[in-house]
Amino acid sequence: MNHEIKILPSLLSSNFANLEADIKMCQAAGADILHVDVMDGHFVPNITIGPLIVEAIRPATSLPIDCHLMIEEPDRYIEDFARAGADYISVHAETASHLHRTLSLIKSTGVRAGVALNPVTPLSFAMEAAEYCDFILLMSVNPGFGGQSFIPSFLQRAEDLREFLDFNELEHVEIEVDGGVKVENAAAIAEAGASMIVSGSGLFSGDFEANIRDMRRAIDAGRIE
Repeated sequence: MNHEIKILPSLLSSNFANLEADIKMCQAAGADILHVDVMDGHFVPNITIGPLIVEAIRPATSLPIDCHLMIEEPDRYIEDFARAGADYISVHAETASHLHRTLSLIKSTGVRAGVALNPVTPLSFAMEAAEYCDFILLMSVNPGFGGQSFIPSFLQRAEDLREFLDFNELEHVEIEVDGGVKVENAAAIAEAGASMIVSGSGLFSGDFEANIRDMRRAIDAGRIE
């Protein structure tokens, strides 16, 4: 399956003092999905936002909302994020003791379910869970903070995972990438098999509209070559 490439601005890099304006800017500029980084200060060394902010965001946009739960005990909060308006929810394999149950819980809320892996977590975790997923999120930085540099080994991991999914007739499962994505590397990331491309500072630094336009052009040019 040849997935449409979706660009997901990460609201972690937005202006939280003017969040609604930035959300409307994302939508007007042609973003496909809004990415929300949820951090608890335990699984990752940072604290961000919870379901109340997602609930506040929901009326401000018609775009789908992708909630990336970088938190311990994710099962306790999945239904809260679903009720708040999430369309996608991913949990980390490193935090989910019973991953099948957790993914089933996400799906039971009517939300698309994903499993996320840190940069050196074995791909086998995603491969075993793939049939229960709608997407798999491969971190290309160590989670916890925005603005980090892209870890090049992601590209081979994405290629290996895409090959596994296609071989096992799981073509519908998408690969999401999160971390260090910029205009300069977006085409290589898409070529490696990712179809959900998260970018924070790569889009919000400078002219957002120009950045998202240039990123999409780079991806499209890479697919034509």
